[in-house]
Amino acid sequence: MTKRTSKVFTYHDFDDDVVFTKNQNATIPEGYIWLHQNWFYRVTATVVYWVAVVVSFVYCRLYLRTSFRNKRCLRTQGKRGAFIYANHTQPLGDALLPMLVAIPRRAYPIAEPANLGIPIVGRLLTMGGALILPAKLSQMIQFQRAVNARLDQHQRVFIYPEAHVWPYYTKIRPFPVGAFHYPVAADLPSYSMTITYQKGRLLSRPKQVVYFDGPFMPDKSLPRKQRQQKLHDQIHAQMVTRSHQSNVSFMTYQHQSH
Repeated sequence: MTKRTSKVFTYHDFDDDVVFTKNQNATIPEGYIWLHQNWFYRVTATVVYWVAVVVSFVYCRLYLRTSFRNKRCLRTQGKRGAFIYANHTQPLGDALLPMLVAIPRRAYPIAEPANLGIPIVGRLLTMGGALILPAKLSQMIQFQRAVNARLDQHQRVFIYPEAHVWPYYTKIRPFPVGAFHYPVAADLPSYSMTITYQKGRLLSRPKQVVYFDGPFMPDKSLPRKQRQQKLHDQIHAQMVTRSHQSNVSFMTYQHQSH
């Protein structure tokens, strides 16, 4: 793999944060609403969303030089909701990329509360479709109701199971089996979306090539926990295989023991 390094990140564990926002410890405010019924809010959110789609096209297609491979497999979703699992490698790009992938549907990425602390963008995340993970068990009912509502609308829910963004990282980090609770509970298809980085002809910064695979369906012949484990193993293995398409290392990651 060619090395074109511009920055070095150090880490102790795979779940370390290597990128920090101004308000890294932002939490969900009291009275936060996951599923808005107010018509004015919904109209405003629709406008914000489609403006964000335009921004997404410009940022991903022109700056990150994003291209897709095997995206046609998403057509098998049909008239039902679906989950798309991806590796987390861009602070802004990963918030925008799902919008391009979901067209003509809408994207609903599950996001950590820390994203609410991002200046300006954090306030618009919910309008842009983000489903913020609840911090309290008492909020889980509202969150799950919002997820189910989007699935009932045959939309696509995006999940970055690695949770922490590692810019331009070219391998697949471990991620929890619990992240596959959603498709098992809903009995809906899942797809993998593997983001790779490949050498471009002109710029030193690599281009982003995104591979899609699936559908992966929960195995209903297995108990629930084993269904989650099998789905986890299938998608993780597929993402690892696709990650080998990366052929340039733009950032260096160094492991440091505690």
